[in-house]
Amino acid sequence: MSKKGLILLYTGNGKGKTTASLGLALRAMGHGEKVYMIQFMKGSESYGEIKAIRKYLPGFDLVQKGQDTFVKKGNPTQEDLRLAKEGMDLARKVISEGNHNLVILDEINVAVDFGLIHEEDVLELISLKPEHVTLVLTGRYASEKIMDKADMISEVKEIKHHYRKGIPSQPGIEY
Repeated sequence: MSKKGLILLYTGNGKGKTTASLGLALRAMGHGEKVYMIQFMKGSESYGEIKAIRKYLPGFDLVQKGQDTFVKKGNPTQEDLRLAKEGMDLARKVISEGNHNLVILDEINVAVDFGLIHEEDVLELISLKPEHVTLVLTGRYASEKIMDKADMISEVKEIKHHYRKGIPSQPGIEY
């Protein structure tokens, strides 16, 4: 029996959506699967996962399509829009080629919510997915239409966060 590719969605206001997708990637690689991750709205090599992947997981393809600055909701720069379009073009190519068992589109839900990407384009990506490819969509603000297409949805809910106590972002925890 061949493995069925799924559509997995990690959303919600809590910390851990990207982390969950990375854990899934590690698990898939342990079974000899090929992984491709596109990070939307992220453009810094300083994230711990980027450093680890570049150093220890040469078979893990990871591309960032964002700037090293926050995107202003409702007022993205032309560069933000250009990078999001590049990310979508790359996602379309990687998904339709079907050479990777697991494709992660990190923060794509936020990119839709912020107006960098059209919801219809994400729905089109989902429809392009070959049967054997598992597609992971992460980020807050997942739309109803995208959630309807998912085989699995995990909502990460913030109950308590150390940031609220004034503890700043920690390397190895937040980035």
